[in-house]
Amino acid sequence: MGVRSYRFSFSWARILPDGTGKINEKGLDYYRRLIRCLKDNGIVPNATMYHWDLPYALQVKGGWGNRDIVEWFKEYAAVLLDNFGKDVDIWVTFNEPIATYVGYGMGSFAPGLADEKYARQALHNLLVAHGEAVKLFREKNLPNAKIGIVVDIWRHYAGRPGNAEDEALVLKGNEIAGYGWFLHALFLGGYSEALTKYMEEKGFTPRIEEGDFETIARKVDFYGLNFYNGIIDNAEKMREIEQKQAAGGNYQSRPEQHPEAIYDILHMLVEKYHVNVPIYVTENGYIHIDEGDKPAEYFLDDPDRIEYIRDVLQWIRRAMDDGIDVRGYYCWSLLDNFEWNAGFTMRYGLNYTDFRTLERIPKKSAGWYSQVIADNGFDAEPIELKDSVIVNEV
Repeated sequence: MGVRSYRFSFSWARILPDGTGKINEKGLDYYRRLIRCLKDNGIVPNATMYHWDLPYALQVKGGWGNRDIVEWFKEYAAVLLDNFGKDVDIWVTFNEPIATYVGYGMGSFAPGLADEKYARQALHNLLVAHGEAVKLFREKNLPNAKIGIVVDIWRHYAGRPGNAEDEALVLKGNEIAGYGWFLHALFLGGYSEALTKYMEEKGFTPRIEEGDFETIARKVDFYGLNFYNGIIDNAEKMREIEQKQAAGGNYQSRPEQHPEAIYDILHMLVEKYHVNVPIYVTENGYIHIDEGDKPAEYFLDDPDRIEYIRDVLQWIRRAMDDGIDVRGYYCWSLLDNFEWNAGFTMRYGLNYTDFRTLERIPKKSAGWYSQVIADNGFDAEPIELKDSVIVNEV
């Protein structure tokens, strides 16, 4: 396809099966072969240290809720940097840390717990571990590499601006259980007033040690943005859906696509959170649901994916024209893959994967995207300003 950079994640359990201690040399060898193959083909490696797969041996010791994990993670990060520091150009400490909250506080991801107080402590410990990993990276003196963090942003907007219920949902989605939790601590220092008040009222305030916020806010070289959509909160419509589901109805509705939200979000990063480092769009993609009732040909013809990615790229270009420093874009994903608790039902790939034979077949979007890479862009009509809450915000 001609990709110029490839983003992948190390697996902590593959390298340190017990989380600490003995290294699995076969695990290191796997990544050596991968990185060598990328380098031989002129592809820049973009490697993530942690993408949600905590070794089980550490979870039984309390996992991210145990402050000791800061030291456990530093040991793991040291193994990575000592073995791959000179070969990996772009390092990410954590991908989408909110997933740890989803697994510890909401029960949706591993380890499947629903303890919000525990989850709040886990996320604080994770952010401290991020800062310590950045410090370790600096100490290793790797002048040709850079390090950052990836935080996904699903920005919420009030479906009825000024409506108290909708605005409350927006505050919760953005600040209490969303991106503001991380961005405030990483770039502004400390937790926001809204989040601090919420945790105090609920009794969820984590144990914070002296110097933690200084550690968390250590300067990074870039910020990674995972973007898929903007979310319009309308409390009345949500109740209608819940009522239909409670009555036994099979209410399914594909969310509206709001590629224009990325323009608003890029401005927000710079103007609200003072992100003064280069930005990479580290994930962006379009989903097709596979319930097993359609042939491969159905998924190979995907003009809607092309349209969505084209729109996103145009809004990124517009933000760049405004002076926003965006350095790169990664499409999620190269291949249809295993999407966590959704298994194989969510197909994001530019290339179709037959999960029985493992055959890979390029989709129509793969050919289009390959040409975009080769041309470093595409000819397009001016983007239309849609009548949406998001554009109106801008």
